[in-house]
Amino acid sequence: MQIKRAIERVPGGMMVVPLLCGATLATFAPHAAPFFGSFTNALYTGALPILAVFYVCMGARISLGALPQLLKKGGALMTTKVALGFLASFVLGHLIGIDPVRTGWFAGLSTLAVVAAINDTNGGLYMALMEQYGQPADSAAYTVMTLESGPFLTMVSLGVAGLAAFPWQTMVGAILPLAVGMLLGNLDHEMRQFLSQGVSVLIPFFAFAIGCTLDLHRVATAGLLGLTLGVVLVLVSAVCLIAVDRLIGGDGTAGIAAATTAGNAAAVPMLVAVANPRYAAAAASATVLVACCVIVSSLLVPPLTALWKTRVVRPRETPEPLLSQEGQAVAETSDSSR
Repeated sequence: MQIKRAIERVPGGMMVVPLLCGATLATFAPHAAPFFGSFTNALYTGALPILAVFYVCMGARISLGALPQLLKKGGALMTTKVALGFLASFVLGHLIGIDPVRTGWFAGLSTLAVVAAINDTNGGLYMALMEQYGQPADSAAYTVMTLESGPFLTMVSLGVAGLAAFPWQTMVGAILPLAVGMLLGNLDHEMRQFLSQGVSVLIPFFAFAIGCTLDLHRVATAGLLGLTLGVVLVLVSAVCLIAVDRLIGGDGTAGIAAATTAGNAAAVPMLVAVANPRYAAAAASATVLVACCVIVSSLLVPPLTALWKTRVVRPRETPEPLLSQEGQAVAETSDSSR
């Protein structure tokens, strides 16, 4: 049986499929976890500790030695996505505030959902597209963009917009596991290799635990809104990222390939709600909407990238110089599971 291959055929499958399995159990057998208790119940409710380990492993993949070489491309793309998150938090924070919209066509939409969906890029998809349509430096630029991972930048965006403050201890705690992983990975390359293997393994487990907090009845009501939100975010992000990529000397291909939402971003609303209970009302619907954005962006961005490269961009006469051996190693060990 080719279970893994079948799951990977679904865009963001290792995140989305376990999440849907958890949501199905939570909807139709909500008392199963307490009934069995022990480790089974811990697996249903253990998203936070699993995510803590995940971000340590994720941080170990980031090579500080390669950052200066990759900062121009990766830093520009990451800064653009973060700026879009700030803009969304200011605009939507003024229009709808913290709580989700309760009625009408936009029921379930929240500032938290939009900011969380914008901030994090699907690294695996980005690098796969860059290997086919871009340059080696474009692919390795995701090393810098990995810093988007986790709830930290979303908390910063919401805090700067005045949408509730987060204690500094909570802000530091949100990024500390990633920082510890970076420290370990850069002090010892064997630790980097060891911890990096855990990234792809942990994704379905925390996805399942997050799914166990969702009710599929709410998912059904968010279908059209999630589809629309995903399309709008891809188009807005692509336009801005293409412009920035061209300004720094690129051809725009890396920009459009980065206009995605990472599967990991579906965990951010819950983490933000844990850090500040005022977001608890928005967290459930935001998780569903972000998951929709993961699927929509994964389906839209590859053909858009191919169309841009073949129809808009003229072939380069000479290829860009390759990365150093260290940069190539970073590209190979960057987050390909997201």
